[in-house]
Amino acid sequence: MASAEHLELSNIIKNTHQSLRNNAKVLGADDAWQKHCADKDMLKEYSEAMRELATKHWEENCSKIQSAAKSRIHWVYDFCHYYFFKEEIVRQRLREEDIAKKINLSLDIDSGTGCFCNKILKVLDVGSCYNPFKIFKCFDVVPIDIAPASEDVFQCDFLNLKIVECSDNIEPKGKQICVLPQSAFDVIIFSLLLEYLPCPEQRQLCCINAYKLLRYEGLLIIITPDSKHVGANAKIMKSWRYNLSLLGFSRIKYDKLPHIHCMVFRKSLSIEIASRWAKLQNAEDFYHKMFIPQDFNDFDNIDINDVQQHKDVDEDIQNKLLLLNELPNF
Repeated sequence: MASAEHLELSNIIKNTHQSLRNNAKVLGADDAWQKHCADKDMLKEYSEAMRELATKHWEENCSKIQSAAKSRIHWVYDFCHYYFFKEEIVRQRLREEDIAKKINLSLDIDSGTGCFCNKILKVLDVGSCYNPFKIFKCFDVVPIDIAPASEDVFQCDFLNLKIVECSDNIEPKGKQICVLPQSAFDVIIFSLLLEYLPCPEQRQLCCINAYKLLRYEGLLIIITPDSKHVGANAKIMKSWRYNLSLLGFSRIKYDKLPHIHCMVFRKSLSIEIASRWAKLQNAEDFYHKMFIPQDFNDFDNIDINDVQQHKDVDEDIQNKLLLLNELPNF
């Protein structure tokens, strides 16, 4: 059972997310985000609560339970180690080269030899909070957050980050990062990040930025919370895969752990290779935006046309949305 402190910290997180979503309805997502980033006191309270939850409650709980309740931090490390140092990257490359032949696609990308035995991986941890991945020696981590909870984390608004050619001068200005070079990272981590954002377009923009910043064959790792059983929000998770496929990412790993979804997306050697999977699907079976379950609780924040066009939307949700769409404006 959660302690009183655990519940209090969780409420700070939930209330902050809800406040941002409420403001997005009134002000629009972009203005709400700017207002949110300007509220330093609120951000400080949030970051401290998140650090306490992660270090004092979540990690301790994972160490106590002898089951699948694996730490999200170690899950990320274990897969990166397997992918880069155990030749999974080579297997995935061969698979993509085979797909390229099937679709008559010529690949002229130098993806390297596949040997990472002595390599330090360049990692961008977005929404890092307290830089938890610094404990791994094979990671050279650039930790960023809109409200850092420790001194070694750079302040950065990833939604408004400028991405430039590698030849440009991109030295951080003190403890703040406003610019990063394209194709500079082996791994980008979105751990408990996307659900923070109040609208699907902002989540999509984060993924577009990640694509630009990753090297070919690099990994985008997404951890998102969900306390329900594995199939409860399967439609949403499949739609994430669909949308990211169209951006150029292939999903190569998925685990549902207690309370979280863990997903790994590989930046394919070509967008045509990654998007082939999406093009083989029935487009009507997916949302064409990166929704989260909370979006369907905030009915008036969803464009009714985005939902009506998809057969897989729960009928009860459709009925509620249609009813709300018919209400008069008082």
